[in-house]
Amino acid sequence: MALWMEKGAEPQTESERADLDAIAALKESAAIELKEKGNEFVKKGKKHYSDAIDCYTRAINNQALSDPETSVLFSNRAHVNLLLGNYRRALTDAEEAIRLSNSNVKALYRAAKACLSLNLLAESISHCKKGLEVDPSNEGLEKLLRQVEAKKMELEQREAQVSKALSEAKDIVSAIEKRGLKIGKPMYQELTGSRKPALDKNSILHWPVLLLYPEVMSSDFIEDFCETEMFSPHLDMMFSESAPPLPWDEEHNYARDAVEIYYEAKSGVPLSKTKILRYLLEGTPASNLESMVDEEKEATENSKFGSSAGKGSKWVKVNEKRTLYDILKEANFIIQGIPVFAVVSKRSSFYKEFRAGGWTLPQ
Repeated sequence: MALWMEKGAEPQTESERADLDAIAALKESAAIELKEKGNEFVKKGKKHYSDAIDCYTRAINNQALSDPETSVLFSNRAHVNLLLGNYRRALTDAEEAIRLSNSNVKALYRAAKACLSLNLLAESISHCKKGLEVDPSNEGLEKLLRQVEAKKMELEQREAQVSKALSEAKDIVSAIEKRGLKIGKPMYQELTGSRKPALDKNSILHWPVLLLYPEVMSSDFIEDFCETEMFSPHLDMMFSESAPPLPWDEEHNYARDAVEIYYEAKSGVPLSKTKILRYLLEGTPASNLESMVDEEKEATENSKFGSSAGKGSKWVKVNEKRTLYDILKEANFIIQGIPVFAVVSKRSSFYKEFRAGGWTLPQ
């Protein structure tokens, strides 16, 4: 009988051939029955998905069906794995189904779906297009292709935004380093918001500048202070006779000829280049790249830059005829994210207290 034949041996008699055909038919029938049971389990819902996978697996292991029929089994198992969220397994099964039958449209669709879930967008598009070559009017594939292409375009735009933000931030860090400027921990972000320095096409830095009125704890902004500009023209415009008076300055002490500008020397500790880059990336599309920090390098940078900070702050009067860059590069000037200056009036009673060092910026 064929059951007692050695593996690989050819049948010698009609009886043996008949026995082998009968065995093959039984295995084929069993595989088809397992496939149908698997389909029924899928229809019964999620609680029976594992049973469906078991049926399809047993049918595949029977090795009794043709390549196109076995392709359907792999495709069906891929479908259940998709439903379970096992996207990598689903893709493996779908690709095996395609290998066995490259015209299996459902397998191509499921491979595309799995690739989309795995963010393999180029591969997903390829599977969609191959499926449409087989079935050009397949609405499911057409819809999926549009979805994947839209996501790919969105991702490419996002990557371009991230790259641009990172490049701009690195250019600013390089410009700051080249100028020998020191950036400290950003302060007053409740006032400054997301304002950051910018570098123009001529490699000139433009700073948002925060002006504090310590007498009344009020503030003002110069939105775009070019590093090559002096304070005097800005003050001329802000405190001109035609400018609206400050609402709290009832005694009109803050006139152009009375105001003075100061900065607090050695205010804070200079940040490392890595931390400056982190700060500049905050609020940009590249903010999620902060994890790229090399901790060992950062520790080295911190020890290098942190030693220049001193204790015992003092107020330094600003010469209005100097450029912003000349002021910022002073050895004792630490930029608190963005430059911060105090505006006081010589006519105010507060002036003597301020000059005597009796007032400090709140931390």
